[in-house]
Amino acid sequence: MTVLSIIRDCLDALLHPSARYDALTRARHRAFMAPRLLGSLAAFAAFPVYLAMRGAPSAIEVAAFAWLIAPILLSWFLSRTGRYEGAHVLSSLALAGLIMSIAVTTGGIESFATIWLVVVPLEAALSASRRVAAFASLLALSCAGVLILVSQLGWLPIGDTSAAQRGVLMAFGVASATLYAAGLAFGAESLARTSVTLLSREEERYRLLARNMSDVISRHQRNGAVQFISPAVEAMLGMPVARLLGHGLFDRVHVADRPAYLTALSDAARGDVRSVEFRLRREPVGSERGQIDFIWVEMRCRPLDQDIGRDAAREADVVAVMRDVSDRKHGEEALDQARSATEAADAAKTRFLATMSHELRTPLNAIIGFSEMIAQEQTLMLGAAQRREYAQLINDSGQHLLSVVNGILDMSKMESGNFEIASEPFAPRASLMHCCNLLALKARENGVDLVTDAPQDLPVMTGDPRAFKQIVLNLVANAIKFTERGGQVTVTAAVSGSQLALRISDTGIGIAPDDLKRIGAPFFQAGKTYQRRHEGTGLGLSIVKSLVALHLGELTVQSRLGEGTAVTVKLPLVYTPQAKSSDGKSSDGKSSDKMMSDRKTSEAGESKITTLTPVLRQESHDQVQDQPALVKKSA
Repeated sequence: MTVLSIIRDCLDALLHPSARYDALTRARHRAFMAPRLLGSLAAFAAFPVYLAMRGAPSAIEVAAFAWLIAPILLSWFLSRTGRYEGAHVLSSLALAGLIMSIAVTTGGIESFATIWLVVVPLEAALSASRRVAAFASLLALSCAGVLILVSQLGWLPIGDTSAAQRGVLMAFGVASATLYAAGLAFGAESLARTSVTLLSREEERYRLLARNMSDVISRHQRNGAVQFISPAVEAMLGMPVARLLGHGLFDRVHVADRPAYLTALSDAARGDVRSVEFRLRREPVGSERGQIDFIWVEMRCRPLDQDIGRDAAREADVVAVMRDVSDRKHGEEALDQARSATEAADAAKTRFLATMSHELRTPLNAIIGFSEMIAQEQTLMLGAAQRREYAQLINDSGQHLLSVVNGILDMSKMESGNFEIASEPFAPRASLMHCCNLLALKARENGVDLVTDAPQDLPVMTGDPRAFKQIVLNLVANAIKFTERGGQVTVTAAVSGSQLALRISDTGIGIAPDDLKRIGAPFFQAGKTYQRRHEGTGLGLSIVKSLVALHLGELTVQSRLGEGTAVTVKLPLVYTPQAKSSDGKSSDGKSSDKMMSDRKTSEAGESKITTLTPVLRQESHDQVQDQPALVKKSA
């Protein structure tokens, strides 16, 4: 540890607490106390030696050595109060008092000590205060004026020094004043260098913070004009800082968010701390011209600290910190979607319970009721015809119950990806005619005309014949069910390119536009007005949609409420599913899980429910097919 370090540590121990946390203030306090304490200590150390060599001191010498106590008292004053300007004022008074004391006894204005009056304002300049420098200058001029006045009035004592002695004293005065002024100059230069170094260090520190922070720091006027913005905005918005100054940033705020943006800045200018989220337009690197991309930004703004002497009523500038919160916003949107999906699943569960409670209870009640009547045939005296009728009703209820259970099981298999398609060649016309013949009786009972139009030259297609029949049966049965007596259901088949196009149209009650968007959802039955007029679980079209998707086909629904519905199914003429090996992998090495994922991906990408211009009863088959699509929804 060097001597300078020891002296600095001792001086730091004497500093007032208010000066310990600012480097420049600490340097100024040390520069004030160090020369005074060291000079006083050196003078006191030399005082005994001077007495031994000089003998009894004169009054002037006693006054000079007594003045050495003043710097110690000034250092003590600064150490106790921390009032830097006040200490300089007292120092100027002490120095001027010593000069006046010596000058009055050594010739007045002609004294060798008078030159020291020039040093008084120079010493006060170290305070960096105009008030202290002005006071010291007036004090020095006043002292010079008093000495002139006293000399002119003859109030000074008559000196007994010779001309040679006066010359020596004058030389001593000039030299000592020059040395002291040089010390003051070096002190001022040291303080200036320290100030510049500290300022450069602080600027570099804040510059590094502004450049390396991911958040954007900006300074705004109340109207939103940007006065300063950190370089981090270039990475955030992809444009230079110069284009965002003034109202450049405001111009990039989304139009709908501009009122909230300006309100937050205005409230912050009045003294409040505000936080606001808004969208900013950015220019991503490599984007095409005209492409618009917005990011979500969170901005926290507060008023900039005002100077103590400024008008408190004037609105302050605003300092703001902005950060990109797009990921959080996307997470919130995903959470909202997940919540909506959960609510939809809960609604589907409610629909499922409501539908199943009716569809299961009705046939079970019939089975239990008629079986109890057969069991009590002797008491009720039932005839053979009644027993056959009740047995037939029990059988019909059981078949209906079995169809409900099979529909639920098939739907569960399809949703879990476990529904297997057995692909084989089959004749689609024969399967289509067979399904229509099965439903012809039901159509006659409902008073509906069932018309089938299938060319004799339909080619053989490769697929699952059981799934094909289930598609046709569900669609034709639905059409018959929802067609009023006297209506017509038309089933047509034709080849379109490499696909077989099936079209089942009816003149029934139709589907409302809002319900059409949800057609194909499990357990959904369209229309409140006719929902319970017809039995069913709401799984028919959902099963059809899934089977079509498994065959990589397309499903199109056209409908208008009160006028009818047309469903078009397009299936590939040749469909070859990937074969599995004994270890559960396909022939190309894909596992069953991978195949299931691919199947679901294909389902999402290939199968569609399309809402088209509604079908009119008077339109021909060709006109309906040529109508443009309005809304498309992935199945």
